[in-house]
Amino acid sequence: MSNRDRPLSPHLQVYRPQITSVLSIAHRATGVVLAAGLILLLWWLAAAASGPDAFGAAQDAAGSFLGRLFLFGWTFALFYHLCNGIRHLFWDIGRGFELGTVALTGWLAVVGAAALTGLSWVLAYAAMGAL
Repeated sequence: MSNRDRPLSPHLQVYRPQITSVLSIAHRATGVVLAAGLILLLWWLAAAASGPDAFGAAQDAAGSFLGRLFLFGWTFALFYHLCNGIRHLFWDIGRGFELGTVALTGWLAVVGAAALTGLSWVLAYAAMGAL
């Protein structure tokens, strides 16, 4: 059988997105966002060790609108990756593969990440006295 006689698998555009595929792609994407955020965190720590001028510049960047928007997204990525990773740990032990359970735990991972993100930001602003 030659390669041109083999059936072709349909591409992603053929299938309707399902909760499992969307969350799988989101899990990978949040991993990339976490890696990028780690680089910025290391820059911030290096600036803190370099002295007040460098740290002030890093603080200004982090405190800007875009900086806080990125931090918010990074926080969501962290909590989503955590919640979805816990879901995957249950799959690793053979639990939660029923279709209803897969959808439920997927939505719980998203809602849990959103709730934990909101809670952590509210607590952070409360600790700074900004609320």
